[in-house]
Amino acid sequence: MAVAPAAPTLRSSFLSSPRHPKLSLSSKLPVSRRLPVSYPRVRALDLDQNTIVAISVGVVSVAVGIGIPVFYETQIDNAAKRDNSQPCFPCNGSGAQQCRFCTGSGKITVVLGGDETDVSQCINCEGVGTLTCTTCQGSGIQPRYLDRREFKDDD
Repeated sequence: MAVAPAAPTLRSSFLSSPRHPKLSLSSKLPVSRRLPVSYPRVRALDLDQNTIVAISVGVVSVAVGIGIPVFYETQIDNAAKRDNSQPCFPCNGSGAQQCRFCTGSGKITVVLGGDETDVSQCINCEGVGTLTCTTCQGSGIQPRYLDRREFKDDD
C-alpha cells in the first residue's frame, strides 16, 4: 500500500501563524481542556514603497488642487484692498495709443500708380489718430496681473 504525500502547508504574510502548531483539533485532550480554535487573521495594511508613494502623490494632488484656487482668490482680495497708481506702460498713462495704420495722422495715403495718390481718412481710428489703450481700457492705470484675467466657471 502506497503512502499518500503530506498536504503542503500554505504560508502567507497576511495570515498569522498559529500559536501552538503542534496542537490540533484532533488531539486526544479532554473536551474541557481543548484550546480555542485560532482562525487566521488578515493584517490591516501591508504597505510597501509603491503604496506609500501612491498615497503621498494622491494627498499632494488634492492639496494642490485646493490650494491654488484659494491662493489666487486671496491674492485678488488683497489686491483689491491696495491702491493702484502705477501708470500704464503701453500708453504712458494717457489712456490712448497712437494708431498703427496712420501713425497718428488720421489720414492714409495710397500711391495708385502713374504718380497718382489718394489720401483718405483712416478706417481704424476714424481719423482721430489715436485708439483707446487695450491694456488699461483708457484709464491710464496699469492693471494688476490678476485684474487682467477673467476667471469663468465654464461648466
